[in-house]
Amino acid sequence: MVVDQLSKKPSGDELDRLFQALADATRRDIVARVTAGEYSVSGLAALYTMSFAAVQKHVAVLERASLVTKEKRGREQIVRGNHEGLQKARHLLDHFEMIWRQRASRIADILAEDDERELP
Repeated sequence: MVVDQLSKKPSGDELDRLFQALADATRRDIVARVTAGEYSVSGLAALYTMSFAAVQKHVAVLERASLVTKEKRGREQIVRGNHEGLQKARHLLDHFEMIWRQRASRIADILAEDDERELP
C-alpha cells in the first residue's frame, strides 16, 4: 500500500493517531494555539466551555499523536506544539498532492492531444 511505503518514518499506527487527533475541531484549535506559543493546561481549559478534565484528555490525545509536548513546570503542565508531528502530517499530504497534480497534468496532456487530432 502506498501509505505504508510513505510511512517508513511514521508507522501506520502513528499516522492513524495523528489524523484521528486532527479530526477534532477542539484539538486542531489547541494545536493552533500551542504552535503559536506555549500554554498551561489550565490556561487552555479557561479558553473552552468544557471541563478541565476534557481539555486534559484532548491534550493527552495530541501528545500521543506527537502533535504537542507537555512539560511539568512547578505546579503547571506546559503544552507546546511539536513541529516534528506536524511535519509527518505535512509529508503525507504533500505526497497526496503530488499524486493529484501528476494525474491532473496527465489529463491536461491527453486533452491537448485530443484537441490536436481534431484540428484539420
